[in-house]
Amino acid sequence: MAYKSLEECLLDLEKSNQLIRIKEEVDPYLEMAAIHLRVYEAGGPALLFENVKGSTFRTASNIFGTLERSKFIFRDTLPTVQQLIELKNDPVNAIKHPINNFNAGLAALKALPLKNPINKPVLFQEIKITDIPQIQHWKMDGGAFVTLPQVYTEDIDKPGIMNANLGMYRIQLSGNSYEPNKEIGLHYQLHRGIGVHQTKANKKGLPLKVSVFVGGPPSHSVAAVMPLPEGISEMTFAGVLGNRRFRYVYKDGYCLSTDADFVITGEVFPNENKPEGPFGDHLGYYSLQHDFPLMKVHKVYAKKNAIWPFTVVGRPPQEDTSFGQLIHEMTGSALQTEIPGLKEVHAVDAAGVHPLLLAIGSERYTPYTPTKQPAEILTISNHILGTGQLSLAKFLFITADDTNKLSANNIENYFNFFLERINLTRDIHFYTNTTIDTLVYSGTGLNSGSKVVLAAYGEKIRELATTVPDCLNNVNGFENAKLVLPGVVALQTKKFSNYTTALNEMQILNDQCSKFNEQLSGIAIIVIADDASFVSGTLNNYLWVTFTRCNPSHDMYGINSFTINKHWGCNGPLVFDARIKPHHAPPVEKDAATEKKIDRLFEKGGSLHGIL
Repeated sequence: MAYKSLEECLLDLEKSNQLIRIKEEVDPYLEMAAIHLRVYEAGGPALLFENVKGSTFRTASNIFGTLERSKFIFRDTLPTVQQLIELKNDPVNAIKHPINNFNAGLAALKALPLKNPINKPVLFQEIKITDIPQIQHWKMDGGAFVTLPQVYTEDIDKPGIMNANLGMYRIQLSGNSYEPNKEIGLHYQLHRGIGVHQTKANKKGLPLKVSVFVGGPPSHSVAAVMPLPEGISEMTFAGVLGNRRFRYVYKDGYCLSTDADFVITGEVFPNENKPEGPFGDHLGYYSLQHDFPLMKVHKVYAKKNAIWPFTVVGRPPQEDTSFGQLIHEMTGSALQTEIPGLKEVHAVDAAGVHPLLLAIGSERYTPYTPTKQPAEILTISNHILGTGQLSLAKFLFITADDTNKLSANNIENYFNFFLERINLTRDIHFYTNTTIDTLVYSGTGLNSGSKVVLAAYGEKIRELATTVPDCLNNVNGFENAKLVLPGVVALQTKKFSNYTTALNEMQILNDQCSKFNEQLSGIAIIVIADDASFVSGTLNNYLWVTFTRCNPSHDMYGINSFTINKHWGCNGPLVFDARIKPHHAPPVEKDAATEKKIDRLFEKGGSLHGIL
């Protein structure tokens, strides 16, 4: 389907019973997000809010709420997109099979951005920031945010749309010390294309012109989050995926997407920042208030009958999970082509995506030796941690499976295979005082912390315990021992106070557990938690708590640990201190009063009755 607008897409979803209209007045302060979350969690349809308190514009959410719905939206173009990405990864194939690949190449040519004719009117009206639905998702958020923005910037040295960047970086519309209707906040993280553009503009002492597109054909939103290979324009990709060329025009020196529902234009001046946030983010915690670039608003535009799309992020899984699944569907083996020897890598959504990677590689370095130990997979791990957004990972587990039966997407099986084989004395490798994701607060400061690679290859060296060893039920200072997975036990202790105290607590644990080497031979990991029952309750709880609340260099210990020639290892189980630390950001939590308010929509006579 070549949707010309967001509304065309929503009407198509409605025809196939994948959208519900909400006719009741809904407050964009907390209520709208709470409704979205409840419907998303139920696997429900896309939502069109027709009566938004404080705004004349409608809003829409949960558009990409399931992979099936996303694939339905792009049902006519996904095969072409997949073929184009394969051709980019293997251009020789295009030469070998020109007839087979002709249609894909033609689609790319037909998808080049299309500049609006000078004499063709652009159907926008000028509005103010305060006219936009002011959606605040979580109670501690700093104000209203744009959560599906397409942020457009150009290279000041190579202007023009083919060298432009389109990315999804959150925008704060209100709150803090932003001057209403004149200033908004622009938050972007490490490894983002906009940073290159701002650096170049700053060096010349010039402001960076920014256009924020909201709405338009759904392919535009996907293009903004797509990790495209070097040399492929987001605007061209949007054209291929949407089967409609990206249409644009320049006004006052700013690029406007003429298919967008809304456009905000403005400038970012060198060294002009203001506090942005807090914001309930996709790791399940608030990203706190920090200085980020200030965007001085030039003009704000909206189409007649425009629709404001939004999503809600919080503890995964959320709607952005489906974005990730769709990207994986499209990119296929692109990463394996880029990283030789890599068979699979899984950024674990339940752990917030960036904190935890599970990878499978090849082991081909020394086939002539009988001893199997990590070699090639260590080289692959360095390549992974040097590649784009994968470099933001904190924990990288990597293994090799000669049978090719293991999948990184079957998380429980992966951990069983891995923990049966890891040599804890040899195969743990730390990276200290390095960069981590901006949104991660388990490190030593903003953007700074540590990483660890855990590698496993060879025959089984331990039988994983399927019950809690008796010795862990009688550890002074620790309680409520729970089996999380085979070979993984959670222990509960008092709240974390400081690292000096934590070191003493871990020494007490070590002194008691080091006497029980045989009993603990089937345990590979001990997780120290504030609530062991919660950690063991579900696989997702274990992944979320353990890998979002640990800084590897500071929070990983080991029973009978040692350091030899700067290499750290342990003779007993690994210990992860996954308690909440004083410097951690608070987790996002639903507001009970708001939950009660929205019940009316789900009761008999309400627009959402019967969908749960």
